[in-house]
Amino acid sequence: MSLTPDQSAAVSSWIAAGDNLSAVQKKLREQFAVSLTFMEVRFLVDDLNLQLKDPAPKADTSDLSKAAAPAAKKSAAPAAGADPAGEAELLPEDGLDDGAALPAEDAVLEDEAGAPGGSISVEVDKVTLHPGALASGTVTFSDGVTGKWIVDNYGRPGFTEVSQPGYRPKPDDAQAFMQELSLQLQKRGY
Repeated sequence: MSLTPDQSAAVSSWIAAGDNLSAVQKKLREQFAVSLTFMEVRFLVDDLNLQLKDPAPKADTSDLSKAAAPAAKKSAAPAAGADPAGEAELLPEDGLDDGAALPAEDAVLEDEAGAPGGSISVEVDKVTLHPGALASGTVTFSDGVTGKWIVDNYGRPGFTEVSQPGYRPKPDDAQAFMQELSLQLQKRGY
């Protein structure tokens, strides 16, 4: 469909003002009695060499370390039985086979105090053998408790095995683990 020069100028001004395709479609129908499908409006905007404005910058969801920081600031006084670190619950997943230990790359994160034994060691397996898992590896917390972790296809971390049943890491350890895990996975392109 071909528009008159006045109609084309009106569409250009609407796009420059930040209107989206739906708004342009509605205004064409109301002001000029021109009925176009959404796709026809899209082609019209392209034919006029107009650029739609992005209404709001989208958050970068690929950087997990940025998302972990606000989660740690949820509450100063958690309820009884609540996760004090504000992190996802890190408990063993039922029904997952732990598979064979594979060579892994090491990463160590010192805790803020730098105390002996106060480090988190996160290792990422070179090959992940868990069905439905994006990545897997092992962790050693500052108190010596070890565990095997996975990250599922939805990006949710969990443990498949922990050396001490019912173990919950200290809030600082949980936060350090999530930060180091995010860093190590980013290095590998996840």
